[in-house]
Amino acid sequence: MITTSDDPQLDELCEQLSALGHTLEDGSWPRRQMELCGEYGVFEWFIPCEWGGQDWNESEIVRGYLKLSAACLNTTFIITQRTGACRRIAVSENDSLKQRWLQKLTTNEVFSTVGVSHLTTSRRHLAKPVLCAEETSAGFRLDGFSPWVTGSPQADMVVTGATMADGRQILVALPTDLKGVSTPPTPKLVGLSSSQTGQFVCDRVEMPSELLLAGPIENVMQSGSGAGTGGLQTSTLAVGLAGAAVDLIEKEAGKRPELDSPAAALRAEWQTLCGDLLSTADGQPVCSNEELRTRANSHVLRASQAALSAAKGTGYVEGHPAGRWCREALFFLVWSCPQSVVAANLCELAGIEG
Repeated sequence: MITTSDDPQLDELCEQLSALGHTLEDGSWPRRQMELCGEYGVFEWFIPCEWGGQDWNESEIVRGYLKLSAACLNTTFIITQRTGACRRIAVSENDSLKQRWLQKLTTNEVFSTVGVSHLTTSRRHLAKPVLCAEETSAGFRLDGFSPWVTGSPQADMVVTGATMADGRQILVALPTDLKGVSTPPTPKLVGLSSSQTGQFVCDRVEMPSELLLAGPIENVMQSGSGAGTGGLQTSTLAVGLAGAAVDLIEKEAGKRPELDSPAAALRAEWQTLCGDLLSTADGQPVCSNEELRTRANSHVLRASQAALSAAKGTGYVEGHPAGRWCREALFFLVWSCPQSVVAANLCELAGIEG
């Protein structure tokens, strides 16, 4: 059972996850990887102690995520979405939902995920909300879909949100066996297809009020301390993936001295980013979350492509981790990415001042 981020068992788990990385190229769900994480107690990190968890602080979670994402970004990304659901339930005032789900979510007994991008960064430009809620005598009727829900075909429950006609929003913990709930086949992505991220559909789903986590209020995602989305964890995953790429470059540099300078520069940048992530997690940020995300995006793109260059032709063969890392790094350009970060990354790619 892993109890701290420097526990040798975490390194043992990461070795196993890394060895299984090639098995996800076909888009299959990382079932064995999730089982291992359950066996090693990873899911306990994010659950309050009163519900059987370990309730790690943010600094420990950042350190844990850095190691896990270097070993298998796909599995770690899924865990972040699972954790998002756990945290929303934990900070809610709905004790019955806490009793129903939190203890089970400390293990691999059930899988939950979160689908709220339509309330934060995706599809918000549309005139009509993609997932609508209508109040009924028993609760709410949900109609529409959440566009990007990780692991939706595997989920026992999805934390999602919907918008009412007056603009107020609700957040709910929706069991996937309710009538009208469905998950269409997920699209094949450029990278991380094994996360099985796709639509979560509600076709006039009658939902009892007992499943309500928050609302109806405006901007429901701003409710609940400690349950924010995106931000630090996404930057951490980017830096973790970059760390794996830098490791490969350093290994190649041991045989090819011309790689010494690039390897040293990338390692120094990586260490600075890690330090800034941990400072932010400790409540002493050295820059904004948006600036940290911009730097992390830039670093992971450059580090992964440098790893491919260092691996040479071998890295371009399907199945080699360097090629997979390059594709996975593109994920950070589009997932939960604030417009300011998008603009900064575009300016860098265009070679102009932001």
